[in-house]
Amino acid sequence: MNEIEKFKHKELIDPQAQMVVSFLEQMGLPYENIIADQSQRQIIGQNLFSMINSLELENKKDARYLSKFVVGAGFGLFDYSINAIWNEVTLNLRKKAITYGLDIFYDAAVGGKARELYKSEQDLSSLKEAVLLDTCRKLELISDTTYKKLKHMLDMRNDIGISHPTNYSINAFELLGWLQNAITDVLNDKPTESALQVQAFIQNLKTQTTLIDASTKQTIESKIIELATHHLSHIMRTIFGIFVTEDTDPVVRKNISLIAPAIWENCNNEVKYKLGMLLEGYNTNLYQNKYKLGEEFFKIVNGNSFRTENERTIILDNLLTELLEKHNGWDNYQNEAIVVDSISSYIQEYSDILPNNVNKLVKVIFMCRIGKGVEYCQGVSPKGKLYYDNILNMLGDTHIPHLIASLTHYEIQRKLEKNICRKHAKDILVNIKSTIINERLIECLDYLIAKIDTNGKCVFETEFKKLSSSYIQWDKN
Repeated sequence: MNEIEKFKHKELIDPQAQMVVSFLEQMGLPYENIIADQSQRQIIGQNLFSMINSLELENKKDARYLSKFVVGAGFGLFDYSINAIWNEVTLNLRKKAITYGLDIFYDAAVGGKARELYKSEQDLSSLKEAVLLDTCRKLELISDTTYKKLKHMLDMRNDIGISHPTNYSINAFELLGWLQNAITDVLNDKPTESALQVQAFIQNLKTQTTLIDASTKQTIESKIIELATHHLSHIMRTIFGIFVTEDTDPVVRKNISLIAPAIWENCNNEVKYKLGMLLEGYNTNLYQNKYKLGEEFFKIVNGNSFRTENERTIILDNLLTELLEKHNGWDNYQNEAIVVDSISSYIQEYSDILPNNVNKLVKVIFMCRIGKGVEYCQGVSPKGKLYYDNILNMLGDTHIPHLIASLTHYEIQRKLEKNICRKHAKDILVNIKSTIINERLIECLDYLIAKIDTNGKCVFETEFKKLSSSYIQWDKN
């Protein structure tokens, strides 16, 4: 017979399904809620033909999930059918991730040490379905509306799917609704325009074989400020990963160095701190090449203040020791400036001053700022002076007592024996006073300003000790 036989919707409902249930009962096996009621299967049969017929042939010919759905629905195994739908959704979300770019997708999906384990398409299967779904939404590969529908579908699938036995019965309209969502929303949902821009940017950056010229750089930077901060955060995480990868083409790395500062400036602080933790992890886990490249990246974007507190404490301590050595050595004017420039990259605002470093920081910076007491350049590094003033003016009410206490240190006292050093000390105190709010601290500074120009030991006077006793613990003898 050459004609294709047409089936009516009622014939979709397998007449032997009820016989199987009866067999289960006879065998003493659970039989209730194993298959859907006849009335529910009829609803499926009445609606499924029109739904599937509305699809283009191109969308149906390889849709094995639809075949499995029909088989499950026909037998009344609705939980099997929902699994068939969800499996297709998962495959489609993975395809979206692959098309978008696995580097940026994994950067957004996986954090910490685990990121190193995700590289290929095969690794997508290791992602939890909830993470896959959340990341697709985060990167705007699916819309918020589609995400909400799929989130509900995933929750229901986990609660009532065939892999999670339950007494809950799926009704036909729920099942048809999930199928409709899968067909019309997920399979046809497209990434947002912003997501496509991010995808194209990363892809073009990785394949660029020539250096970006000034005009192109300016165009890129103008587009960057138009993107939402969460998109810029994804870009930042990805270009950092590309930059620290050893086999990255030098041209690509150079191009990243040209545009990274603008991206860094416009993305949120959360990703900056996360990259700081990632950088410390490279050092802890002995990825020395990645660590060195990461340090270079943070220097390029002026991001050292976002490195972890532990790293900053150690690095600053070493830099302060080096600065003091340069100050006491030959050609200190030039050498000091180089080191204090590095120190300033870690201290860009008040909150960057760390408790573990503050005593040494204040003492060393103050010593360098009051100089060596010689006539040439007034004993202070001309290039370093601006850095010193900037750091000292960040101290604020919290840290100014450390500066006052440092005046008693024997090295500073020895410097204050020289007229030029005392003059510098007075200038420093005058500048700092304008940043202080606490009236008692202002009174302490006024006392020192009035006397230090002629008496470097005024800090030891009984009257001053009494005035500053709320902030400095003086010896009673």
